[in-house]
Amino acid sequence: MRIRTNTASSTKTSMASAVTPVAVIELGTSSIRMVIAQLRNRNRFEVLDSLQMAVAVGKDTFTQNRIEPDTTEECVRVLRLFGQKLQEYNIVKSDQITAVATSAVREAANRETFLDRILVATGFSIRAIDQAEVNRYIYQAVRPSLISEDFWKKEDVLVIEVGGGSTEALLFRRGRVSNSHLYRLGSLRLHQTIEQLRAPGVRAVEIMRIQVRQTVEQILESIAPVKKLRLVALGGDARFACTRLKAKWNTKGLARLPKELLSRFTEKVLMKSTDELVRRHQITYPDAETLGPALLIYDYLAAELGLQELLVGEANVRNGILVEMASGGSRTSDFKKQIIHSAQALGRRYAVDAAHARYVAEISGRIFQLMQPAHRLSSRDELILHVSALLHETGVYVNRSSHHKHSFYIILNSGLFGLGSEELLIAALTARYHRRALPQTDHEYYGTLPMEMRIKVLKLASILRIADALDMQHTQKLSDPLFSLENGNLIITAVGAGNLDLEQHRLKEKSNLFTQVYGLGIQLQGS
Repeated sequence: MRIRTNTASSTKTSMASAVTPVAVIELGTSSIRMVIAQLRNRNRFEVLDSLQMAVAVGKDTFTQNRIEPDTTEECVRVLRLFGQKLQEYNIVKSDQITAVATSAVREAANRETFLDRILVATGFSIRAIDQAEVNRYIYQAVRPSLISEDFWKKEDVLVIEVGGGSTEALLFRRGRVSNSHLYRLGSLRLHQTIEQLRAPGVRAVEIMRIQVRQTVEQILESIAPVKKLRLVALGGDARFACTRLKAKWNTKGLARLPKELLSRFTEKVLMKSTDELVRRHQITYPDAETLGPALLIYDYLAAELGLQELLVGEANVRNGILVEMASGGSRTSDFKKQIIHSAQALGRRYAVDAAHARYVAEISGRIFQLMQPAHRLSSRDELILHVSALLHETGVYVNRSSHHKHSFYIILNSGLFGLGSEELLIAALTARYHRRALPQTDHEYYGTLPMEMRIKVLKLASILRIADALDMQHTQKLSDPLFSLENGNLIITAVGAGNLDLEQHRLKEKSNLFTQVYGLGIQLQGS
């Protein structure tokens, strides 16, 4: 094993501070990294120390679908060394350490066995994070660099990070998140595919180009239409190329990398063997194996977008975690707004009636707040309900008669920014049950959920049904209804709405789930 470490010059001063430092450990596809930092105010932090050791977990997962015992024990040895470093910084409490793993561990068939062994042998509880969490951390890390740029609120910005196992894409439209996607093409995964084919050098590069072209086409399709766009490349491979091609670079900001220089450098890298790259650039073998595939993805994407330059940033998952730790572990109001912007962008893509969607989301929120003592759900659940309300009619784009089912599949497979896989499923099921049949245990997806999640779906879907029933004509006739609880009933008072016969009829049709869940009747009255 080869260790790379970087210690900040202010370490001694910071260690003397009364504030205890924290650590973030990331178990990636080709290495394990740790950063030790001092948290500051306003979501800021100061890096005190960083370490990296090459451990090719991804080689096992991407070729055998499991992490081999020898690789597991190598991870144990590395983490024990990291543990010794943490002792030097007096980082000994569990709330000072956040440890995560990305796709190489997440996709391994023996993931739980591997993580259990790590916990028993080292004391580190490592959590395999999903796509939404990766995108959230990348967003938190890259945002400070983006908001300082003049183009931030004027142009579209595509943030790309090519990892070892996957490529993450995050699209901003005029400062707001539009969508996020994860693609199962990473530099190490691509290298392993080529290695298994045992193709000769020139043929290997040709196959690599085909694989990259297919993924880039998917990315371009997901972000269409775009007019003027900036491409921000993250990841160690992009930063390595930038340092080789630019003599000066302030890593706290974004560097400008001419596309022509990147293309020439990429071609040189692709034509060299792993051994040659290690000798020439003094890098590890895992880094040398992934360099060419990663740069090819960035280069091909820039070419297809017709760009003359790329922007290169320092942001990564570890930095994003530190930003959240510095903010007290809370998700900021800005982040919640970005989730809602992403949902609204998805709604526009499927021609949703925006006025109706906003109305239903607003009314759902009011009922949620009123019923909080009864359902005892969190603010995060309220956000899930809001997203589901905004998107409950996306399925109309496919087929109106069964649009609730189509809405479910659209939401579930949307790659919606900011929601984890479990949260996305709850949002999709809530939309699925905004009309027609009540949830049944023999229904696909719903029936396989644990009881706690099924109950959550019932609570949210019952509220969404009431809100939707109040605007079945999509006219927002009940512009500002009042809600109260009286004598075992949810009282809805419509001010100056005129005849309410149709709304009364719709509420009678759709209130049965709410009554079952909360034991309350529904009364709509005029004023």
